[in-house]
Amino acid sequence: MQIFNTPQRYGAIAQFLHWSTAVFVVLAWVLGQTVDDLPKAVGLFSHISAGLAVLAIVIVRLMWRLIDAPPKAEPTPFGVWLDRAGRLAHLALYALLIVVPVVGIVTQFGRGQPLPLFGLTEIASPWVADRAFARSVKEVHETLSNLLLIIAGVHAAAALAHHWLFGDRTLKRMLPGAAA
Repeated sequence: MQIFNTPQRYGAIAQFLHWSTAVFVVLAWVLGQTVDDLPKAVGLFSHISAGLAVLAIVIVRLMWRLIDAPPKAEPTPFGVWLDRAGRLAHLALYALLIVVPVVGIVTQFGRGQPLPLFGLTEIASPWVADRAFARSVKEVHETLSNLLLIIAGVHAAAALAHHWLFGDRTLKRMLPGAAA
């Protein structure tokens, strides 16, 4: 198992961070959609914990990218345009992976509620509760969350297109255990 990226594929750490991000994004989104159907304390706590996990993982992921540069994009029949679109999509994904949890934190503080940190401790809200503000920010959080899932879906579809239509190694080089 290779730990670091090579010019041909992603290393184990980059793969772990990528797939962990995907799992926690989907988990946070599903919990956000079903939070009203779950016991309030459990549902909201689980949603917040998954969102904080996304934020923590993406911060580690960005730091890891500074240490271990990713492989260059695979060439495609669309040349530089597809490369630029891919870079823009990655930039949008990283921005949303940070902004969505931060807006969720602002929503929690806008309610005047503390932010639970995985059940270990809490950060008290720095603000007095403001329901109107919290509702407005929650709508922004929900909209950005949905946008994140849409762009992540496009990202996944692009990886599948690279695999099935272009026949390149874009998807395989991010899959654990795939042949080099």
